[in-house]
Amino acid sequence: MQHIAATRAGAWFFARTLDDIDRALLRLSRGQLTVPGVLAGLPVLTVTTTGARTGQRRSAPLIGVPAGDDIAVIGTSFGQSRTPGWYHNMRADPKVEVTYRDKTVNAIAREAGDGERQTIWEQAKTMYLGYQLYASRIKNRPIHIMILSASEPQ
Repeated sequence: MQHIAATRAGAWFFARTLDDIDRALLRLSRGQLTVPGVLAGLPVLTVTTTGARTGQRRSAPLIGVPAGDDIAVIGTSFGQSRTPGWYHNMRADPKVEVTYRDKTVNAIAREAGDGERQTIWEQAKTMYLGYQLYASRIKNRPIHIMILSASEPQ
């Protein structure tokens, strides 16, 4: 799974389909299963943000990378040229909701600082080989890393 998703064709396909498939699978499994979780053992969180332009709640399944007591999410968009919408939403309103399996917490998002960024990026590359390949294809924008710190249980 990781090898396929890391290829240019696999990344293109998953960038256009995986969110919808994961949303349906998460709904059917009551938040327990995702495609990357089942096929590659990756920890997939559902992160709910408030739309920067619309004000509507938006949920995105994202790989969670441990960052000390917090969790980080990485904005590669499968190596696509666009910055993911969830990043813009977090910048506009850093209050997010994070669900993993059957636990939901409120969190505050912030961009990783330079020191944190390198540590998280190295950890992320050991978890998922696609990150390095995505980074090699992203030329026109930075890869944003957001750290989510729990604020209070919901």
